[in-house]
Amino acid sequence: MPTDDVLQELFSIRGKVAVVTGGTRGIGLMIAEAYVRAGAKVYVSSRKADVVADTERALSELGECVGIPADLSTESECRRLASEIRGREEKLHILVNNAGATWGAPLDEYDDAAWDRVLDLNVKGVFHLTRFLRPQLEAASTDDDPARVINIGSIDGIHVPIMETYAYSSAKAAVHQLTRHLAKRLAPKVTVNAIAPGPFESKMMKATLESFGDSIAAGAPMKRIGRPEDMAGVAIYLASRASAYVTGAIIPVDGGIATCA
Repeated sequence: MPTDDVLQELFSIRGKVAVVTGGTRGIGLMIAEAYVRAGAKVYVSSRKADVVADTERALSELGECVGIPADLSTESECRRLASEIRGREEKLHILVNNAGATWGAPLDEYDDAAWDRVLDLNVKGVFHLTRFLRPQLEAASTDDDPARVINIGSIDGIHVPIMETYAYSSAKAAVHQLTRHLAKRLAPKVTVNAIAPGPFESKMMKATLESFGDSIAAGAPMKRIGRPEDMAGVAIYLASRASAYVTGAIIPVDGGIATCA
């Protein structure tokens, strides 16, 4: 049986370097703050430079955080962000692909612009940034503790959502399959897993929770909406040596909602 010291080290990410995209709000910010508090050096990125700067200042009061603005819906911006990281870090232990967008509209009004906006960021952005940062991830890998890619999917990629968010649910299902595909390709130096969140307090979920939050919570087996520590726990587990033998997994963090489909 491992000693207490060994168990504490098993779940430690202290000294690791992480990139969290979409790390300035919602689930991305929950993960970024958890990593900073746990002793990792965290790079956060999102589109708006002023918001990135505000997040960098706030999280730097808790630990080590650097902000780099980027619009990851384009291949060129994914390449630029990877180049920025490469210029600062020889090794990258953790990449969290969280940046995402959603769009809701009636079926008859759902056009190409909606699909392009969502798929470019939610799927292609995940793929491009992962491939451009692969050399830094592989440089951080050891036999006992491979580098990590953690993709943020959604339970909407597992069950059919209530809202008419056709591109979003399709994109998140694609992220789940891309996770499995990359997991096979990048092993053994990099593990690739996905978190499939249910409802959490975030800007993306704000309108939905204001309208349906009570009924969503009542319908969940755990009878509540997700809390920041719920996301922090699974994100730290997937980034730590405790998960070194886990790859290609899609982990719902949804209070059991996906079991009710």
